Amino acid sequence: MPISEKIFARAREKSARVVFPELDDPRVAAACQRLTAEGLARPVGLAEPTEAQLAALVEARGMKETIARRMLAKPLFRAAAMVASGEADAMVAGADSPTRRVIEAASIAIGLADGVDLPSSFFLMAFPDGRELVFADCAVNVAPDAAALASIARASAASATALLGAARVAMLSFSTGTSGSGDSVDLVRAAAEASGYPGPIQADAALNAAIAAKKGLGRGDANTLIFPDLDAGNIAYKLCQELAGAQAIGPILQGFRRPVCDLSRGASIDDIVASTVVTVAMS
Repeated sequence: MPISEKIFARAREKSARVVFPELDDPRVAAACQRLTAEGLARPVGLAEPTEAQLAALVEARGMKETIARRMLAKPLFRAAAMVASGEADAMVAGADSPTRRVIEAASIAIGLADGVDLPSSFFLMAFPDGRELVFADCAVNVAPDAAALASIARASAASATALLGAARVAMLSFSTGTSGSGDSVDLVRAAAEASGYPGPIQADAALNAAIAAKKGLGRGDANTLIFPDLDAGNIAYKLCQELAGAQAIGPILQGFRRPVCDLSRGASIDDIVASTVVTVAMS
């Protein structure tokens, strides 16, 4: 089941230059051929180090020149520097690299967006009935504290707005409002207060208007679900894949100044194409 044509159309309109530092991977190479043939992106490989890349690290990021030159010898850092310098519009990596390395390169070379305190990730979940939701964080932050969870919510709202046109955020918990207590509920409540988004709220109340009215919180039309920890988020997106037939696109990294995608190392060609389209639509 493909993601919405609206997102594909947006990618085609943008015609973004996407740097793939792992073009020697056959899956990545095949995905790039398809992206080019279908006009979804303009894939590029690693360029030679340039003065613009160096300036992006030295002037914009405050790095010493000797260190910056060493960084540019590393593929992930050079790809991120290409994005930071404007030589590419987005970066897609991770087919052959651990998530932490992709995040490290993007954090150092590109930096975080204003108002965001840490990198996080989301999956765009496309369901057979046509619904599309943002799930976060399902891949990066294991046990965020209240401030981190609020930051994830803000970054996810920006991602949902870019992709879905609007963000209706719900801060999920096993309890709605003041009906329950405990450390995890208190954490979500504090994050909800800090971010200004509804929570703590149970998943049924977040998604079902009748239940939301009965429980007195939210409108039951959330399209951006913020999970209290990585256990909950990772389990939820995989259950939706296996039991509901949802397509999980991502993880897409968020919170950076420019779009960055972290591929699963088990990503298929279809996964790479879909993740790139989502990343381009956000660029």
